[in-house]
Amino acid sequence: MDNKHLEEIAKKVRVDVIKAVYHAGSGHPGGSLSAADLVTALYFDEMNIDPQDPKKPDRDKLILSKGHANPAQYAALGERGYFDVEDLMTLRKLGSPFQGHPNMYKVPGIEMSTGSLGQGFSAGVGMALANKLDKNPGRIYVILGDGELQEGIVWEAAMSASHYHLDNLCAIVDWNGLQIDGANDDVMTVRPIDEKFRAFGWNTCVIDGHDFNAIKAALLAARETQGRPTAIIAKTVKGKGVSFMENQAGWHGKAPKEDQAKQAVEELGGEW
Repeated sequence: MDNKHLEEIAKKVRVDVIKAVYHAGSGHPGGSLSAADLVTALYFDEMNIDPQDPKKPDRDKLILSKGHANPAQYAALGERGYFDVEDLMTLRKLGSPFQGHPNMYKVPGIEMSTGSLGQGFSAGVGMALANKLDKNPGRIYVILGDGELQEGIVWEAAMSASHYHLDNLCAIVDWNGLQIDGANDDVMTVRPIDEKFRAFGWNTCVIDGHDFNAIKAALLAARETQGRPTAIIAKTVKGKGVSFMENQAGWHGKAPKEDQAKQAVEELGGEW
């Protein structure tokens, strides 16, 4: 898909995120907005998937290890046709399948229930290894948060993936520099992210996570890399696209009020 269409879809995803979190009265808009371009590129350009056959055996799988950013994943799946995107406005409501963290038994297209940071990445390593053993061509993609890299389980998984030469695995780090308690560098620095993954034997690159040309090129390089997994370190902006949310740690897990939500949707080019 050409970049213009991807950009338009990413705008819709961001608008959906704002509306859903507003209606829920809670949620995580900041990290959802920073990951919007990444999930859009994956679901609409990169991955071998079929909304009409969500469980097809050879499909590619995306695991959102930073599960709190699931409004972005839900929105992308809705725009892709897995369900009516309007249903997402029931986010976090009693009885809604759209829970506060992804539930693989409730929403089509969700491949792993996540939320406990680091565990989604470990599950992705297991899926990639299973596909290798089964000679299944499906690729595994995992999106991690930068603060999530503070979890030791992440590096156990990284070591395993390299040991088993999982070239069907691609990890994408949403590096927006902020987490719930503030800047990564103040809480527990994760730098240098690229050098850490390289030291664990991964093919690694650093890109602008809002540039579709860069995202596409990195995903292509990952597919062409043989014998080792790939880590894409995507530099992003927390709250991307909404002026008062950008680079503000306070919007990690807070819903906008009505006037704020309307302003955000307007800035994103959507309709309230």
